[in-house]
Amino acid sequence: MSKVRPWRMIERRQSRQIMVGNVPVGGDAPITVQTMTNTPTEDVGATIDQIRRCEEAGADIIRVSCPTAEATENFDKITAAANIPIVADIHFHYKRALEAADKGAACLRINPGNIGDDKRVAEVVRAAKANGCAIRIGVNAGSLEKDLLEKYGEPCPEALIESALDHIKLLQDHDFHEFKVAVKASDVFLAVAAYHGLAEAVDCPLHLGITEAGGLIGGTVKSSIGIGSLLWAGIGDTIRVSLSAEPEEEVRVGFEILKALGLRTRGVRIVSCPSCSRQGFDVIRTVEALEKRLEHIKTPMSLSVLGCVVNGPGEARETDIGITGGGAGKHMVYLSGVTDHHVESDAMLDHIVSLVEAKAAEIEAGTATAFDPHAEAAE
Repeated sequence: MSKVRPWRMIERRQSRQIMVGNVPVGGDAPITVQTMTNTPTEDVGATIDQIRRCEEAGADIIRVSCPTAEATENFDKITAAANIPIVADIHFHYKRALEAADKGAACLRINPGNIGDDKRVAEVVRAAKANGCAIRIGVNAGSLEKDLLEKYGEPCPEALIESALDHIKLLQDHDFHEFKVAVKASDVFLAVAAYHGLAEAVDCPLHLGITEAGGLIGGTVKSSIGIGSLLWAGIGDTIRVSLSAEPEEEVRVGFEILKALGLRTRGVRIVSCPSCSRQGFDVIRTVEALEKRLEHIKTPMSLSVLGCVVNGPGEARETDIGITGGGAGKHMVYLSGVTDHHVESDAMLDHIVSLVEAKAAEIEAGTATAFDPHAEAAE
């Protein structure tokens, strides 16, 4: 890709790698996608069900809140049932960290400055080491230490970075280095500036996020700008898109950000037009239906859905499967960038789904590969 399309290259920041359970984070590992359950952790069945849905959506890691003794009482049942590593979110009480570490947590999300004196930090570190847990230091503009707010007057990049460095030192003083760090803020400019500054100061993996970003649409936009710009600059090893929406949606948006930047591929990447009066079929409803019906496809491949012949043929030449709207309810189907056959409006949706499913099965079986229009040039 560098020879053919150098303008698409992203040079990732060199961070050291840690393990969150069996998932590598940092170094040359793929950027992972995280989310967080919103069920009461005490309700083990509901929490496991939600974890299953997030796994199906593609989550690599999932965080579970552990604010009380009741929350950690049956935590081992949750970690045993999950197929992906569980991060235990510890709010203030250090004993919750000890309990979660003993019951299968792959990582402890803590703010070392909130859990007590140095002796308590030492206990948490001992529990993490004994159980092979990583630690995530979570700095948030909404909960900065009082002394830093007094020093800087308000949450600012320097305050977030100083907080992170202070917490890193607490862990390093106890010879603990299996940690990653987040410096989140709901203000995109503040978060991005803080991450840039922290990336220059440390070599540990960075967990990206725009916290309290908002609802599905607004939060997606803010997260895409903030997380996307950082990833484009090569910063970030794992991401969580924080939305006032179901956690599965956070996972889907996270993957879409990574797919747009060419950093991860999963499932069908749909290229579609915004629709206009030239359209030969209802593009909006067709794409909505295809997104739902193709959710089960995990194989990376591409599909273009264009309503007319203005840009349709050009986009179809770049995708595995393409459909371009034509006249009189008859539309052109492209396979691997080449015109292949026509399909009538009534049969179009089912036909596209069957083509995608068939191509995905061939790719998985090793009898076909995802279409790369630049493959010949790259050779």
